Amino acid sequence: MFGENQKITKNNLLKGIPWRFGPNWPGKTCVAKTRKGTPCQRPAKLPVGRCRLHGGASTGPRTKDGLKRLADSKTIHGRFTKLEREKAKARAEQGRIIRRELKELETWFIDNGYLKKNWRKDWDDLLK
Repeated sequence: MFGENQKITKNNLLKGIPWRFGPNWPGKTCVAKTRKGTPCQRPAKLPVGRCRLHGGASTGPRTKDGLKRLADSKTIHGRFTKLEREKAKARAEQGRIIRRELKELETWFIDNGYLKKNWRKDWDDLLK
C-alpha cells in the first residue's frame, strides 16, 4: 500500500464534508439556513428536504384518531387501561378514607384517656 496510513475517526470524516457536499454538489442539499445565515450545505436525506441536523423533531399526533393510534400502539398489557387506572384511583381514595377514620379514632381515644399521647413510641418499645 502506498502513502500514509491514517486512522479514520469522526473528525477525519467531517473534514471531508466541504469538498464532498460543496455548493456545486449535484444532489439535493438541505434548504435550512445555518446560524451564520448561510445555506446549509449538507445533503438532504429527509423527505422534508433537510439534513439530519435541521430536520426537526416530530411534534407528535394532534388529532383524536392520531392520539388513539399512539395509545393503542403503546399498550402492551392491560395494567394501565382507563378501567384499571379508575380502579387504582378508587382503591387510593378508599385508603385515604380508612386512614382518616383511623386518625379520628386515635384522637378520640387519646382525648378520652384510653391511649397516651405517645402510644406509638411505647408500642415500638414493646416490640423491641
